[in-house]
Amino acid sequence: MKNIAYKNTKISYTDSGEGNAIVLLHGFLENKKMWQEYVHLFSRQYRVITIDLLGHGESDCLGYVHTMEENANAVQEVLASLKIEKAIILGHSMGGYVGLAFAELYPKNIQKLVLLNSTSKEDSAEKKLNRTRAIKAVKQNYVSFVSLAIANLFSENNRTRLADEIEKIKEQALKTPLQGIIASLEGMKIRKDREVFLHENRFPVLLVLGKKDPVLNYEDSLSQIEDTTVELVLFEDGHMSQIENKEELKPILQEFFGK
Repeated sequence: MKNIAYKNTKISYTDSGEGNAIVLLHGFLENKKMWQEYVHLFSRQYRVITIDLLGHGESDCLGYVHTMEENANAVQEVLASLKIEKAIILGHSMGGYVGLAFAELYPKNIQKLVLLNSTSKEDSAEKKLNRTRAIKAVKQNYVSFVSLAIANLFSENNRTRLADEIEKIKEQALKTPLQGIIASLEGMKIRKDREVFLHENRFPVLLVLGKKDPVLNYEDSLSQIEDTTVELVLFEDGHMSQIENKEELKPILQEFFGK
């Protein structure tokens, strides 16, 4: 584990392997530990960086709203400290939102982008309302909110099969400070629509979706890549493809990285 200071705030990361750089960005309520198995695999061929986003894992909170742009700036600060000029960015869910913000802010520094159970679209009015409700819910009952939120990321048929894995994720999620949760919800709620990046062909993009994703509407997610060159991978499960479809996903990512 290594740290840098970004605006007097600690950002925690790991740095493994050698070669072209791959940056793995976790989702909401997750942290860099979720990538351990992928780091072990990818670092045989690549330099793999995992970063705790603001208010998650071992990274500190910066304020009461953690925008996707602020997270992207923190990611760039880590890469600059490591003298990495260009990287493949893989972002899960909220990590994908950060990846898109990074692409907008630092277009010369991104080589490829993987949106893993993520979207380029901004929150709908209904989704924004749900985030406001979530902020209220987590203030009222932190443990209940986090436990329910994690379970709801998986497709129903996997909640029993992956019960032990889900419990481990909950344990990590419950280490996320209240301020970090609220600041991230606020940041996701106000994020920009960046669908244009999927249509401009500035860099290769891979979109991974779960047909039974309880978080992202499947049909709506498909609509963002109409008439684009975005590569699409579909699984029959939920929002956690890196766990629910782990063995199928690994070779798909390796092939995309190597192109």
